[in-house]
Amino acid sequence: MANRETLYQVADRVATITLNRPHKLNAWTAIMEGEVRAAMAEAEQDENVRVVVLTGAGRGFCAGADMSLLSTVAEKGLDEARRAQAVQPESGGREGVRADFRRKYSYFPGVTKPVIAGINGPVVGLGLVIALYCDLRFASDAARLGTAFAQRGLIAEYGMAWMLPRLVGHANALDLLFSARMIDATEALRMGLVNQIFPQESFLESVQKYAINLAANVSPRSLRVMKRQVYDAMFQTLAEAFAISEQEMLASLQSEDFKEGVAHFIQKRVPAFTGR
Repeated sequence: MANRETLYQVADRVATITLNRPHKLNAWTAIMEGEVRAAMAEAEQDENVRVVVLTGAGRGFCAGADMSLLSTVAEKGLDEARRAQAVQPESGGREGVRADFRRKYSYFPGVTKPVIAGINGPVVGLGLVIALYCDLRFASDAARLGTAFAQRGLIAEYGMAWMLPRLVGHANALDLLFSARMIDATEALRMGLVNQIFPQESFLESVQKYAINLAANVSPRSLRVMKRQVYDAMFQTLAEAFAISEQEMLASLQSEDFKEGVAHFIQKRVPAFTGR
């Protein structure tokens, strides 16, 4: 895959996608969007990949939409804005995923493998939207996070009004949206916006260590099913989620990974999960 604004590499069953416009704090462009979507599809289809890490080159994760894009929309008006909001096609084996997780940026929850945001520095606006749709968010102690939209005369974009309160709660979401203030990693952790904080000097190494542990020591099948359960449960009653869990439990008991999960524990050896 030829890349202009991202990097893609696979090691230890972890695919790392790096936003690669460090001179612009990895501000988001249409080219970057297409490359990230293609990289996610490639990682999903690659049987050698079990976890995906999305991070930024240089000192920032993503400074939001490139200002040249915003200027174009401001000049060209609603037609350009409507094109930007178009539903994206399914790709990368996500057939059957609910429509909520096939839209622009919200397709990360539909990826069948864990997607981890490695927030290595500032993340603002659209960059924060992208991080929200990752399954986990790890921040460096140098990271700063903000919504920015209200300061640009914009709104809670791309479903942020639905996703952000589910992570940080109603009041915190409104605070971050209304004020557009930047918060540090410690406050983000307190709110539940990020899962862990790692020192800047060893940040990517720490994120990779977590990802490699998932790739090596837990069942890919379990990860795949659990991820679908958790996101689908956002639209289900407890009774519905309970019934599905019973069906999935019976299916798991017949899987290769269940047999291996028991065998490696009894034999006191490293697991050799197949994902089946």
